[in-house]
Amino acid sequence: MLWTVWTVPSTALSQRVFRDVFVFICIPLALAITHGRKLGYRIDRTVIRDTIILAAFVLPFYLVGSSLPSIREYYPMWSTTLAFGDFLPHVIQQLIIVIAAETYYRGLLCVGISDEIGPVSIFISPIIYAFHHVGKPPIELLLSGPTDILFGAVDYHAQSLLPSIVAHGLGLVLLDWLVLHDPVLPPELVLRLLRWLPIPL
Repeated sequence: MLWTVWTVPSTALSQRVFRDVFVFICIPLALAITHGRKLGYRIDRTVIRDTIILAAFVLPFYLVGSSLPSIREYYPMWSTTLAFGDFLPHVIQQLIIVIAAETYYRGLLCVGISDEIGPVSIFISPIIYAFHHVGKPPIELLLSGPTDILFGAVDYHAQSLLPSIVAHGLGLVLLDWLVLHDPVLPPELVLRLLRWLPIPL
């Protein structure tokens, strides 16, 4: 609720970073420390394996998505160019936003409560996650719930946020980079293959 009512201008990336870090990292960390919970800040061999598998699985979705007109119109969410001096700060701030989101959705609402309720924790946040995607391209809104469940399941298995941080963060960076170039896949081909979806693409 705080994240929703604390509005920032859609073009203000730095303000978005500040809000998300406060709401999605500082508050969950405070709750975790005061209640003796873990949020999934850990790395081991299982975590690395799960990270590689998840990242490889979602890669085609970003490649296909980058060719859709609605995605190319919406992204990058914050203005940037491919010039190194523009793109690098943009990437760093986006990754911070991703770490914040994953700390809340997959950390506090999944890994953080997994000891008490087990695998059910995977299904706690999808509705909230989808709600926070309202206003984005319809295909992204449609996939947000299943994506949340997938990311939650992998993070639950690994007991770590690294898989979803890498898949989500590097995916967004790749998406922005792809959208700033000519489409990798012909848009007309992608639209023809996905025409069975009952949403605008």
